[in-house]
Amino acid sequence: MLQGYPDIIFEDNHLLIVNKRSSDIVQGDKTRDVPLVDLMKQYLKDKYNKPGNVYLGVPHRLDRPTSGVLMFAKTSKALSRLNLMFREREIQKTYWAVVKATPPQKRDTLINYLTKIESSNKSIAVSKGNADGKYSELNYDIIAKSDNYSLLEILPKTGRHHQIRVQLSKIKCPIKGDVKYGFKRTNENASIHLHARKLELIHPVTKEELIIVAPTPNDSLWNYFEKTVGLR
Repeated sequence: MLQGYPDIIFEDNHLLIVNKRSSDIVQGDKTRDVPLVDLMKQYLKDKYNKPGNVYLGVPHRLDRPTSGVLMFAKTSKALSRLNLMFREREIQKTYWAVVKATPPQKRDTLINYLTKIESSNKSIAVSKGNADGKYSELNYDIIAKSDNYSLLEILPKTGRHHQIRVQLSKIKCPIKGDVKYGFKRTNENASIHLHARKLELIHPVTKEELIIVAPTPNDSLWNYFEKTVGLR
C-alpha cells in the first residue's frame, strides 16, 4: 500500500478499484474532509507524473463508516458504461455485516419500502402504500457465528439510501457500531461493521469478467471470523 492511500485492489487504463477504509468519505460534504476521489486523483498524478487536472469518475458510493470495494473510472468511456451497468443492475454487489442478534431465519429475503429523511440523513421503512416509499429488497445468509455476533452475507437487489442498515435494523439486527440504526454503542474508530466484500462485473471496456474481493478491516472481530471460518 502506498503511504496515505487505501489499498489498490485493481488498476488498468480504465478502472481504479480500492479497498475503502471506514474513515474515507467518497465525495466532499459539510465536514470539508479531503474526499477519497480527490485523494486518488493525487495518487494518479503522483504515480504517472501527470500535469494539470486528473480525470476520475465516481460510478457508485459507499457510506463513510462502511469499508470495502470501491470502484472509480479513469476514463469518461468507462464511467458512462459503468453508470449504465449500475442502473441496469448488471453489477453484483456482495456485502458482509456483523450484527449483534441472530436473524430469525438462517437465510431470507427482506422486502421493505424506504423513504429518505433529508434533515437527518437517515432512511426509514414505511408502509407499502406510502407514496414516498421506494421498493427495497435484499437477500441475506448467516455464514458464521461467534458467541455474541452473527456474520451475514448480503446481496442487495435494489440500491436505496442506507438500505442494508435500515432493513437489518427492521428485523432487530442492527449492524455493530451503527448507532444511527439502533446499535447501542459506537465503534471506537466511528466505523460500522458493514463491508463491501465483492464486486462481480464484466469490464466496461475490455469485456473480461472481473471478480474483485476486498479483505476485511484489521480489527479483533473481523480477524476472529477470518481465523475461525477462513473468510479472508
